[in-house]
Amino acid sequence: MAVRDIVHYGDPVLKKACRPVIDFSPLKSLVQDMFDTMYEAEGIGLAANQIGVDLNVMVIDVTHTEEAEEPFVFVNGTILERGGEEILEEGCLSLPEIRLQVKRPEWIRFKYQTMAGDSQTRVFNGLIGRAIQHEMDHLQGILIIDRVSKLERLKYQNQLRKIQQEMHQASPTKSLEKPFVL
Repeated sequence: MAVRDIVHYGDPVLKKACRPVIDFSPLKSLVQDMFDTMYEAEGIGLAANQIGVDLNVMVIDVTHTEEAEEPFVFVNGTILERGGEEILEEGCLSLPEIRLQVKRPEWIRFKYQTMAGDSQTRVFNGLIGRAIQHEMDHLQGILIIDRVSKLERLKYQNQLRKIQQEMHQASPTKSLEKPFVL
């Protein structure tokens, strides 16, 4: 399909909670674009708002590990329960070259819909569990930089400002108030 531009830090679409999917018919094209974009950027997860789409959809592919045999598509996800605690380093396609130690639950019980609209509930842990939590944060307007202390954020202030400036220079006429929606 198509590789889309990834929205970077500073774009308001990253700071708002995404709308639930009601019409599942256009998802196939969107999801294929999301996978193409994620693979091109060498990521393992991507939320729809990271390509400017205001919908609760995420894709994750950890097939390079032993945790999954196929990529995942999650629609209208909700974390129902969480447990344990671990701190691991995370990066983000919307915050290029920034890696942070982020504390998250070790496991989650997650309710979501498939691309066909069927409801599922599963427990996830390991890398896939962490990736789901990371992408769910995106869909709720939360970035990894929001998950660290103010002191830690200050260390990255110059990098964040640079990312924001580059984003505005790359698309100065882009309307940040009206992100693309399906």
